[in-house]
Amino acid sequence: MAAAGPGSPLRVGCIGAGKMARGVLGGLIVSGKVPGQDITVSAPSDTNLQYFRDHGCNTTHSNISVLYGAKVVFLATKPHIIPQVLVEISSAITSDHVIVSMAAGVSLQTLKNLVPSGARILRMGANLPCVIQQGAMVFARGPGVDQDEADMLKDLLSVCGMCEEVPESYMDIHTGISGSGVAYVYLFAEALMDGAVKMGMPPAISSRIAAQTLLGAAKMILETGEHPAKLRSDVCTPGGTTIHALHELEKGGLRAAVMNAVEAATNRAREMDKD
Repeated sequence: MAAAGPGSPLRVGCIGAGKMARGVLGGLIVSGKVPGQDITVSAPSDTNLQYFRDHGCNTTHSNISVLYGAKVVFLATKPHIIPQVLVEISSAITSDHVIVSMAAGVSLQTLKNLVPSGARILRMGANLPCVIQQGAMVFARGPGVDQDEADMLKDLLSVCGMCEEVPESYMDIHTGISGSGVAYVYLFAEALMDGAVKMGMPPAISSRIAAQTLLGAAKMILETGEHPAKLRSDVCTPGGTTIHALHELEKGGLRAAVMNAVEAATNRAREMDKD
């Protein structure tokens, strides 16, 4: 397979058509970074493929055919499916391919053991907001992946949100804080909304206010570079409403519960490579 040359379109393949595939590929399509016509997606049934057909992508039920003509191939199946997928496509993997696994908890060593010698493998972590180009992504490269491939992947994914190269030891922690962390934030947003409803505010407006509060707070962290503790302190005034509210959160163990959640998700991701 010939690699894309200067001026040639970057062709992308994806095995798996679930939520994470939609998130990352949807971001590429919506941003215009990769046109749908240059993307091929495979899945065993038509159910999840319809989204990609609606966006002009090529679809197939044959995993191995995704590799023909593609430069970058994402593996977006459930982690326990990865080994059988790699065995299935192994004969078609060449040194021109850049294989990127999105599977939580599947190590680079496990991936390397299932592909031909010299195959270029990277491992990435993403989260659902990639689909609105507000994702938090990290990736780690396997042996033989040079700076050019790393830069290419970072450039490709940057349209989906923040993208950083990290040591592989951080990958499972990313799952704990970000991949799964989106759900923690939704739960907190729901609790804020429910609190407002309890006090007499209609759900529709309380939901919007809760969401905008979280968005604004997150942007303050990113744009000021301040530690969250400093920003939290700035909101508190002696004897005011915020310090009374924070006292209740501390009594409820919010900080410890969130830390425990990150730890539990990280440990589960680490265990998945051994299942």
